[in-house]
Amino acid sequence: MFKLPPGAQIKEVADTPHKGPKSDPKSIRPEVVDAKVYKLKSAFIKNSVFVTLSFIKHEDQIRPIEIFINSKDLTRAPEYVVLTRLISAIFRRSANPMFILEELQGIFDPNGGSFKEGKYYHSFYAEIADVIERFFYDVEILEKPLSWSPENDGNVSIDIPPVDSEDGENVDFKICPDCGAKALKTENGCDTCMSCGYSKCDK
Repeated sequence: MFKLPPGAQIKEVADTPHKGPKSDPKSIRPEVVDAKVYKLKSAFIKNSVFVTLSFIKHEDQIRPIEIFINSKDLTRAPEYVVLTRLISAIFRRSANPMFILEELQGIFDPNGGSFKEGKYYHSFYAEIADVIERFFYDVEILEKPLSWSPENDGNVSIDIPPVDSEDGENVDFKICPDCGAKALKTENGCDTCMSCGYSKCDK
């Protein structure tokens, strides 16, 4: 039993709001945002992925707000969830999120890189960086350089020289029927894709 001292009074105290750190208006996601969706075909993964990138306008400044990566390949779903949450957190909290491009492009796949449309990518994550960079140009977060185009967007570009087989069959690389990259060479009656590993022999 609690006993009050003489002269004590009981008063009702109004609730006071929690005084925590103020939220940055730039990091608050509105109910409706503008977004762009990009389809990515990669030699590093089995199924195509759809990359959705959204942005907001705050005080006449365009800022990325979040990213989603979706695919019907459920075996990689946890990886995509981690990737999207980390990148989205960087978009919302970093004053300059451009550094994420360099970080992703610097990740190397242990099985080696891959050519796609005349460019060399170190990993699937480098291709994600490629999509993000294209998005930055599309919504004018970054100003497009005079030489920029969707086919030449700042990634490492390596020309694939013509490769002649011993019997002179191959004059240049052909389009691969599996991944669509111009990386199919013919040697000794066999077609081999230097991008995705597709192989077919007529023998």
